[in-house]
Amino acid sequence: MNKFALLLCAALLGSAAQAAEYTIDTKGAHAFIQFRIKHLGYSWLYGRFDDFSGNFFFDEKAPEKSSIDVDIDVRSLNSNHAERDKHLRGEDFLFVEKFPTASFKSTSYKDLGDGKGELTGDLTLRGITKPVTIAVTHLGGGSDPWGGYRQGFTGTTEFPLKDFGIDYNLGPASQTVEMILDLEGVRI
Repeated sequence: MNKFALLLCAALLGSAAQAAEYTIDTKGAHAFIQFRIKHLGYSWLYGRFDDFSGNFFFDEKAPEKSSIDVDIDVRSLNSNHAERDKHLRGEDFLFVEKFPTASFKSTSYKDLGDGKGELTGDLTLRGITKPVTIAVTHLGGGSDPWGGYRQGFTGTTEFPLKDFGIDYNLGPASQTVEMILDLEGVRI
């Protein structure tokens, strides 16, 4: 391999690992915000939000500098049951007429090593903002077949419904909601 080709390869490989801003790939449906909550303690109710957008910053060499900002259209809630979705969008739960959006804006990232970390930030839901921590795993990154560069992450968190003004009584086993977040971003 000649010297020019070697320098070109080194430059390309070096640029792939640089810190970068990414847009969450919702157009290609490579990102999901899902939830689950126990139904009366007998089974799990799963759902998702179909409409959201956001960006994140990621530096493989300094993951503690990572950040994310996401906006969610809570009217896009989908639990695969029209009547239940109508109730969940209503005043008893998300009250989408008054609070049509939710958001998450990170405030810090703690690198735990081996691709794992804790992302802390402010979640705003039903007009109430509270800090939440998301357990994050970096799934990987690299070039895609369309000439772009991607990074992928998965994360989980849970919080009491009452923290966000949701007091509807579903029984003692149904007081906490779990969020499952799978995000793939395309470098901007």
